[in-house]
Amino acid sequence: MGDERGESLRIAFVAYRGNMECGGQGIYLWHLARELCRQGHRVEVFVGPPYPDPMPWATAIHRIPNREMWAKWFTRDYAGMVGERPLELLSSPLDLYELSASRLGFLPEPFAFSCRAFAALSGALRTGQCWDLVHDVQCLGYGLLGLRALGLPIVTTVHHPLTVDRRASFVRDENLTECVGTAQFYPIGMQRFVARRIDRVLTSSETSARQIVDDFGVRPERVANVWNGLDTDYFRPGDESERQDAELLCVGRASDPNKGIRTLVEALAKLPERATLTLVDNDHPDNDIFKWARAAGVLHRLRVTGRVPRDELLRLYQRAALVVVPSRFEGFGLPAAEAMSCATPVVACQAGALPELMRVGGGGVLVPRDDPDALAAGIRKLLDDPARRELGRRARARIEATFSWARVAETTARVYRDVLSERRGRPASTITSASPGASRATASNA
Repeated sequence: MGDERGESLRIAFVAYRGNMECGGQGIYLWHLARELCRQGHRVEVFVGPPYPDPMPWATAIHRIPNREMWAKWFTRDYAGMVGERPLELLSSPLDLYELSASRLGFLPEPFAFSCRAFAALSGALRTGQCWDLVHDVQCLGYGLLGLRALGLPIVTTVHHPLTVDRRASFVRDENLTECVGTAQFYPIGMQRFVARRIDRVLTSSETSARQIVDDFGVRPERVANVWNGLDTDYFRPGDESERQDAELLCVGRASDPNKGIRTLVEALAKLPERATLTLVDNDHPDNDIFKWARAAGVLHRLRVTGRVPRDELLRLYQRAALVVVPSRFEGFGLPAAEAMSCATPVVACQAGALPELMRVGGGGVLVPRDDPDALAAGIRKLLDDPARRELGRRARARIEATFSWARVAETTARVYRDVLSERRGRPASTITSASPGASRATASNA
């Protein structure tokens, strides 16, 4: 088993969705696992669909299949949920659970995946395979406690607790039926129960760390802020001659109240006509962004891109005059970090982890949240600042020094070794919490 002297560790990652197109968990899994391998550790990945891009540097990739019931329910593919041979469902209790839970409005994937991951890892243990530690990515299903009972130390990554998403959903709900749906959808009780009983919860900001302590009841010494990683080699400055003079860029969903897009539209109406907004979001005609922009009289100054490939997102960052992050909460604030890595200044709201991120990057201004006048003033201040491009260049250097995946992997490996050090001499079958006073990785050592 690895220790503080820096020996290579054997790590099993478990992630119920692995593809980078699925969101932050797929990006986190792929980049962190790759960087840990580059630093000499051995990584195996147990992952559910949609599966990740190829990981040739990993020791092994174990694809854990499921019928993707919830995704099919969400797209109203009810026939696809049962398939061409529905009687086969009778042979799989987990498939039956996912089918019924999805139809009732629950999110079944985290629990079902954790059970399948437990079966896969425990089976591998019986054949003689072993790992120093299991690293879960945002699943927090009950199956993890089974692995811990077998003697495997368990850490998990939670960028922010699901309670944040649930509160935002309640804000969006328009009637009692929608509120009931929100209340039953999120598996918060399970995640809270598991988070309190594993060895460490990793997160991406001190704000998220406090939220996990408050909402999940995890002891503070068992929450480790290792920051979030960023591919600073990819998100890089472009040709400054391509930089637009007054193009604002925002990456966020108008359907998510936490993203504050309506406030940004109202702020755009208070800016000079030359200022335009490019929003990376769903371009369906029913998107509320079009209704808000029409009411504010700025529809002609708005471009909604729809889903864009990664290379196009990079180009948008590189050409924008400013990136605006009007969020009401962020557990980290990836668009702000990506923008500063591209030497693009940022106007962000004083919400969630954004003040932490902006202090590190130093690449823009902070304004009060939910205030269109303040947001417009902050945007105008940067647009009129002749030193704006120099501000962006300085931010690039600071982001690269703090948030590269190499730095995040080093900090994460230190947390692994803290956990393994605490485990020495303790009974292998224990599922009690780590002892008080456990070493904590903080922003200062990221």
